Amino acid sequence: MNPPEPKQRFEEIYMANYAAVMSYVRRRTDSPDDAADALSETFATAWRKLDEVPRGDEARLWLYGVARRVLANQRRGDLRRTALAVRLRTELTAWAESVAGEDDPDAVRDAFKRLSHEDREVLALVGWEGLSPAEIAVVLGCSRPAVRVRLHRARKRLAKELASAGLDVSRYGARAVDLVEAK
Repeated sequence: MNPPEPKQRFEEIYMANYAAVMSYVRRRTDSPDDAADALSETFATAWRKLDEVPRGDEARLWLYGVARRVLANQRRGDLRRTALAVRLRTELTAWAESVAGEDDPDAVRDAFKRLSHEDREVLALVGWEGLSPAEIAVVLGCSRPAVRVRLHRARKRLAKELASAGLDVSRYGARAVDLVEAK
């Protein structure tokens, strides 16, 4: 007797174990969506590792082990997302508080918006993303000297926009100064 084809074998494993694995993950998750994600990832792993899935009743135990690891990965991911959200909330709150005491925090944003798309992009890549001219050259698909020229000109145009709005760029912190003044 020939062993079943991979698709047929997977279908047999799936049909024989779906309810048990679904119950296993549902009892260990807070939401049906999380359970569905864990269930689909468990059976996707079974498909990828079909040759490793034991035959008979041992398949269910193997799937429980996979589901256990999938659920652990979900929990770690949830913890990372929560920690990131807390960190971002803290940083954004601190930023908002630092900007709150300034004369017109929207004025810098407005001056930035008045620049061309190309100027905004090169300034954002250096100021917001923290990229070096060499890295910006890769992103923009041009040479490093071209990036340096674009950056210099964009900083000058931003400084002009800020000055025309009557703003002292030094009041807006190091990041705004970095955007306007070449290092």
